Amino acid sequence: MNNYNYGIIGNCSSAALITDDASIVWLCLPYFDSPSVFAQILDKEKGGFFKIIPSNLVSSKQEYIVDTAILKTTFTTTDGIFEINDYMPRFATPRDEYYYPSEVHRKLRVLSGSPKMRVELDARPNYALGGADYDIEDEYLKIKSQKGHYNSFYLYSDFDYQDILDSKELELPEHSFFLLSFNEKVDKIDNDKLYVEYEKTKAYWLDWQQKTKNLKRYKAEILRSAITLKLLMFQRTGAVVAALTTSLPEIIGRDRNWDYRFCWVRDAAMIIDLYVRIGHISSAGEFLEFILDKIQLKHEDIGVMYGINGEEQLDELELNHLAGYEDSKPVRIGNDAYRQKQNDVYGQLMETIYTFFVVNKRTSYQLNEEIWTMVRSLVNRVRDTWKCPDSGIWERREALQHYVHSRLMSWVAVERAVSIAKFLGRDNYVEPWSLLAEEIKIDILKNGWNEELQSFTMYYGSDVYDASNLLMLHYGFLPADDPRMVSTVKNSYKHLVKNNLTFRYIDEDEFGAPENCFIVCTFWMINALYLIGEVDKAREMFEEINSCSNHLGLFSEDVEITTKRLTGNFPQGYSHLAYIQSALLLETEYEWSDTMSLRK
Repeated sequence: MNNYNYGIIGNCSSAALITDDASIVWLCLPYFDSPSVFAQILDKEKGGFFKIIPSNLVSSKQEYIVDTAILKTTFTTTDGIFEINDYMPRFATPRDEYYYPSEVHRKLRVLSGSPKMRVELDARPNYALGGADYDIEDEYLKIKSQKGHYNSFYLYSDFDYQDILDSKELELPEHSFFLLSFNEKVDKIDNDKLYVEYEKTKAYWLDWQQKTKNLKRYKAEILRSAITLKLLMFQRTGAVVAALTTSLPEIIGRDRNWDYRFCWVRDAAMIIDLYVRIGHISSAGEFLEFILDKIQLKHEDIGVMYGINGEEQLDELELNHLAGYEDSKPVRIGNDAYRQKQNDVYGQLMETIYTFFVVNKRTSYQLNEEIWTMVRSLVNRVRDTWKCPDSGIWERREALQHYVHSRLMSWVAVERAVSIAKFLGRDNYVEPWSLLAEEIKIDILKNGWNEELQSFTMYYGSDVYDASNLLMLHYGFLPADDPRMVSTVKNSYKHLVKNNLTFRYIDEDEFGAPENCFIVCTFWMINALYLIGEVDKAREMFEEINSCSNHLGLFSEDVEITTKRLTGNFPQGYSHLAYIQSALLLETEYEWSDTMSLRK
């Protein structure tokens, strides 16, 4: 069962979700975290949408134009065949800058016959707080919010605007278009101009995918995931959003509904780390600049998460006027996780710096003084906090604990800092940092291991299995043949895996017991099984989770164990990141070093 029949289009300013029958059901303009224009995904009746409806439909097909972010929906009708190419323009300018306006293009082309269609336009600005007023002007249809803050949008088309509003049946010319923009356009908008922008956007994505490392078995799937991750990056600041949406429930009908349109330092750093490894270096530099802007002074700490423009306060609100996805309330905007302490963020950020400069063999000249200052500040912060309890990677909103994964990432932070210091020839830091890394490691081995369970557990003194401990292999905390590591993987598989899908944990938290597979944890389990020699089992799990993606190869955050239905926010950066990691691990031409770092 696959209910998430959505494709994503975007251009690193914002993005939209479009159903397989060509309806835009989620769009925020001008940016990812702006109030929505269309939000039918969160309320079928009053969320708002923008749909193109073919007359006398026989069949339809949706796919991406190969190696691009252009979504093509083809309709076969009794009168003829036509296609819709949905995209948000993105391409380089002569000044080596990027053009990425806050607008959606819907380019229609007749392939045969004389097909007809009609349009249903139901804009509901400000998270559907109210409807919209429509003003027909000479060059555009202006859409204005009725309630809440004033917002306006501009629809350009070569169809009559009154016919659009009246949802009149229209016969399609050979070429036609719709352009929905946050800003009034300065240039004249017509088919010729849009054709040029379409071709430039297509060329941009084809050129972009050529920079990805040469792949074999899972090439198409890896490229689709890589493009999806790119669509979650915010060009203006270098931030990376965790997912495009808010409040798509982890469990249908329940209240595990969160806003993911923000930049978690951990998630973003992991994505950027991967991007460096597959050949996309520039995104890493932009993200590091974003982080540097947040910790300019040596006494400043790094936050768990930020808004895409660097906002530090992301207060959580409930939108009670929206029904929620399949009546899953509440709908939330903002995220109070920004208030938490999560000590693992230092390790993942340091891992990204290490990958960018050391693994990628960039010169010490490029590792400038600001980055080196950040490395030293992060180590100092770890020295001060590694013994302190926190909320952990799963952001549990209950009592703080001494989470094993947080201690692991504290070790990663210092261990990678040692390698960076050696790379720079700063030998005076090597010994004290090495001693600190060893102290943390001894503490984890002593207190994080449960002798009775023969496994590392969620937090010190607990008997809770936790899929995040599988990352001990990824970061090289212990070798893959260490009995404690092998036992942890096998016992985690026994207790956390059901129907070849993996829970993050199975014990109750403040919202009850988890019911669905956490997709990223399934990929972590695949990697762990592979690395301890359970190759066949790993490949079987990979094929199972691969079959859970939607018709376009996209993943959300969760999967229902029995139905294999996607749930949670969509598309989920964490899931696509982990998919690529597992696919690369299963590629026979790749090997893994003693720190489990991918290298060719």
